[in-house]
Amino acid sequence: MGVHGKRFSPLRMKSFVTRISLLLLALPASALATNAVVNLSHYDAMRVDFPGMKSEGIMGVIHEASYPPFARDADYSLRQQAATRAGLLWGAYHYGNATDPVRQADHFLRVVSGAWAQADPASRPAGVLLVLDFEKNGHYPGGTMRVDQAIAFVERIRERTGKYPGIYSGEYHMQKTLGSPKVSPTYKGVLRNCWLWLANYGARPQVAAPWSYWHLWQYTGDGKCRLPGSGYPKSVANILKAERNIFCGTRTALEAFWQERAWQPGGEKRSREPERIVAER
Repeated sequence: MGVHGKRFSPLRMKSFVTRISLLLLALPASALATNAVVNLSHYDAMRVDFPGMKSEGIMGVIHEASYPPFARDADYSLRQQAATRAGLLWGAYHYGNATDPVRQADHFLRVVSGAWAQADPASRPAGVLLVLDFEKNGHYPGGTMRVDQAIAFVERIRERTGKYPGIYSGEYHMQKTLGSPKVSPTYKGVLRNCWLWLANYGARPQVAAPWSYWHLWQYTGDGKCRLPGSGYPKSVANILKAERNIFCGTRTALEAFWQERAWQPGGEKRSREPERIVAER
């Protein structure tokens, strides 16, 4: 039975089902999903309005800290301080390549701990959520990081901080890489300790083993996305083409997740390895 007691014709029923399906696609990934995380890098060439982000419901920011070849993001430190003063949670990511993963991990931690130590107490985050950007690298020198190198990287982070970092990747790259028979169950067992952050601008991510669900879904990058992400905001504060992310859980769960996984760099020893500071625009 349809409206006013009339039956839907097969054609009308098909159209109705299609519209309902599209509506469902436009809904968040779950009823408890939270669209409250933004990621940034030096490529976001503006003075970011962090109080504006906070007023629009953003809870956390994950910023590029380091990238090949052993460079640090020139905007990282000042933005960490500004975001913390605005009351936002703070995270850092390293863009990996196919060079020595232990050196990369040490460089990453040196950048993060250095920025934390240099900040005054009022602009120093309680903890920093750490992430490895494990994606196909056609952007920086050094090639694409292999799975065994990612394992060495995350184990080095755990060794020095007591925390496993998150792993960010495009869904296709992650499934293709971990679907290889060369990836042993032991490797997957290590990766299971890391929380998962997937990018897919055209559909909800489908999780690859060894994970059973994703924690963060990057649904838009530089304002690019299709359904279902196109039903969500693609800008935030004064950034018109933002990189926004949905957390699989409530706002309360997001805050608890961040506090549990974040690292406090207080006692970290700084490496003597020289670093190159590059400000790209």
